[in-house]
Amino acid sequence: MNSALSDRTVLVVGRASGIARAITLAVREAGATVVVAGRDKDALAAAYDDDGITAERVDLTDEAAIAALADRLGRVDHVVSTSSARARGAVADLDRDAVLASFEVKVIGPMLLAKHFAPRMPGDGSFVLFSGSSARKPVPGMLAVGATNGAVDVITRALAVELAPIRVNAISPGTVDTGAYDALGERGKARLFAAREATSPAGRIGRPEDIADAVLFALTTPFMTGVSLAVDGGEPLV
Repeated sequence: MNSALSDRTVLVVGRASGIARAITLAVREAGATVVVAGRDKDALAAAYDDDGITAERVDLTDEAAIAALADRLGRVDHVVSTSSARARGAVADLDRDAVLASFEVKVIGPMLLAKHFAPRMPGDGSFVLFSGSSARKPVPGMLAVGATNGAVDVITRALAVELAPIRVNAISPGTVDTGAYDALGERGKARLFAAREATSPAGRIGRPEDIADAVLFALTTPFMTGVSLAVDGGEPLV
């Protein structure tokens, strides 16, 4: 096992699969003790067979739940928030409640994580939030997603100033092969991925491990803060 995060505790908020799982495994491999947290504690606990990974329940739309998690865990060195509630659709089709849920989970939730966990973190601790390439490249049907991601970029910079010397960065992925696109069906997902591979300067779409590597970089790079790090294969360039 590597030692980049030895003797550190990292909280990873999100699901038991996809990007969150890849991050959890990478951080554990780097030597950290990992706490995974989300709405489905049982699914999280069942996803890992490692004494160094424990599961907790938290709902990012519930401040009391966030505060209770902070009380239970005590000191945490790093917090990674991958959670999202997507509100895709053209402006004419947007559902107000879905848009509000998107902001609650991806913007307000991380602010409340900072509120309750920063006082318990060491000065060399950090937060890693999640934005996305739709904040930089407008795409029809992604208005609310792009607005949410843009807000994450703003709070990343603001929190980096307010919480200093605790570092705050964001990872901003492009198209990554996760369950996020399963709603399109196998054919729809294959068409989307083929179209984006054809135009991507990197010649492919992303993998969860690409994003996990970027998170590990953000966690272990002490001279980087207030940055939204694009890991998107150059997707917004074309």
